[in-house]
Amino acid sequence: MESANELWLVRHGETEWSKSGRHTGRTDIPLSDTGVRRAQQLAGFLHGQTFALVLSSPLQRALETCRLAGYGERAQIDRDLSEWDYGVFEGRKTLEIRAEIPAWSIWNTDVPGGETIDQVAARADRVIRKAIDAKGNVALFSHGHMLRILAARWLDLAPRDGRLFALDTGAVSMLGYERETRVLRVWNQPVSAG
Repeated sequence: MESANELWLVRHGETEWSKSGRHTGRTDIPLSDTGVRRAQQLAGFLHGQTFALVLSSPLQRALETCRLAGYGERAQIDRDLSEWDYGVFEGRKTLEIRAEIPAWSIWNTDVPGGETIDQVAARADRVIRKAIDAKGNVALFSHGHMLRILAARWLDLAPRDGRLFALDTGAVSMLGYERETRVLRVWNQPVSAG
């Protein structure tokens, strides 16, 4: 019997690379000023939420978002929540890549020097198992593509179906249950200090 109530997915705040559309996998860059403000707003948005488990990617943009949201002291580092390793595509914009590889998409292309989508999905599956074992609500601070693939896997979809879930920086999403069926409860919710 699955025991997690809800998985709260929190994408890190904006960085200069996310703002410009550069693929940011394992490059460890900080939040922009806007990213810091959005992460601080998460504290108000998440105020009063109790989590049985808080996990964060080890990359500073996710860790700092977690800290500014008020969960840094409780967070456990989980390397499985790291962003997709984009290999040769790291730091590049889609339009630049398409100048060399027309119709390129990270969702349907091999990633030389990086991870396959199935490797990312295997990491997402491990995170889901940890969340289920936590016996309560779980907060996951991570990255755009990783969280999109995790949502697809939660819903028993193929990893590539993560392409269907747009996810903004600093947004919160919730996965949960309707009776015993895994469902998407909230997706890409913008935050405010409210």
